Amino acid sequence: MSALKKTALTVIAAALLPILTAVPASADARTESPDKEPQPPASMSTVGGARLSKAGTQVNLGAGAPVLPKKLSGRSWIVADAESGEVLASHNAHWRLPPASTLKMLFADTLLPKLSKTRSYKVKPKDLEPVGAGSSLVGVKENLSYTVHDLWLGVFLRSGNDAVHVLAAMNGGVAKTVQDMQDHADELQALDTTVVSPDGYDEPKQVSSAYDLTLIARSGLQKKDFREYCATSTAKFPGDLIRPEKTEKPEKGEKSEKPEKSKKVKPGREFFEIQNTNRLLTGAPGIAPYKGIAGVKNGNTTHAGATFTGVAERNGRVLLVTVMNPSSHEGQAVYQETTRLLDWGFAAAGKVKPVGTLVPPKSATTNASPTPTPVGAEAIKGIEQGKPLAAANSGGTGGVGTALAVTGGALIVLAGGVYLVNRRWPLPDLVRRRPRE
Repeated sequence: MSALKKTALTVIAAALLPILTAVPASADARTESPDKEPQPPASMSTVGGARLSKAGTQVNLGAGAPVLPKKLSGRSWIVADAESGEVLASHNAHWRLPPASTLKMLFADTLLPKLSKTRSYKVKPKDLEPVGAGSSLVGVKENLSYTVHDLWLGVFLRSGNDAVHVLAAMNGGVAKTVQDMQDHADELQALDTTVVSPDGYDEPKQVSSAYDLTLIARSGLQKKDFREYCATSTAKFPGDLIRPEKTEKPEKGEKSEKPEKSKKVKPGREFFEIQNTNRLLTGAPGIAPYKGIAGVKNGNTTHAGATFTGVAERNGRVLLVTVMNPSSHEGQAVYQETTRLLDWGFAAAGKVKPVGTLVPPKSATTNASPTPTPVGAEAIKGIEQGKPLAAANSGGTGGVGTALAVTGGALIVLAGGVYLVNRRWPLPDLVRRRPRE
């Protein structure tokens, strides 16, 4: 080969080298670079206060207040006083994220007043058709009957999407139930929430926020049944039918042998035990039940990651904490981070300046009057017994009774036996002793 040809080949090779090496280098870079964590919007909803609309952690530490826990990886979280509504601290509180089964809190808060617990319903095959693949199930079977009470146990304890869809069918179907839930979310001012499925199953555009889930939990805890279901650790759930064995009749001409005496089996149902999937309630490897926990709801899906809203009481103070999608590889991370935030909240209460507030429902705001309203002694007695004001006061109270039936009331006794109702939301008694199992 001539020197001229060698020189030409060298020049060509040198020119081609960057082109030949560019593709592998680029491919390696894509493989090695990790996916970037999604970032919250720079500006979010101002419901509850301007500080809550900001991205990042929001807290105002006062004298003697403990610093926030270090091991917090949730994309969004919030710590709030359940009774006063004060938000003690938050992180991306209004970031709209997939909620997973924590959305079942809204489902329950919407439908619990509509369906009698004693009502029985025979499941139709079409009722279970909308249940998504890979859903959590309690074991509802078609062509068998269940009470509404049974189904709520399946929703709260096992997060059963099958139970959700049967209850939705009893409410008029999925579309109606979704609309009812959306209307209720709007009434609660949970405006970050868009409902697409009643069970929280991953669906495009289905979102909520730590703020909204906390609002929803706070509303649900006004209801005695909601409190009892979400605080139940274990229960019995109906299974297959028990059918008595048939005795064969002897053919003609044959002598029948006298059968041995045996107990007659009555037709009925088998029952199996179900346990609450809320690990702060029941405990799990690596995590102990949290002292004072009284609910509320956990969730986990591919797009939502792990989500959890919990309520706990300690020394007369009730706190709500919501954590959404922690990125930590720590075992049971959503519960571990909730535990740290609850511990911090109880230690920091009274030592921090609130960064926002949990707003009341629209109806509570609309019906509230600027001054206390006089109420008779008989009405007060009825309220103390758990009766709505309109029912307790036979004389009638107009809008006042309606407002109190929705918002509850704190009673103040003044000199001379005059009673006033300082209408506030929510009811003071959010958490009661857990029901016996």
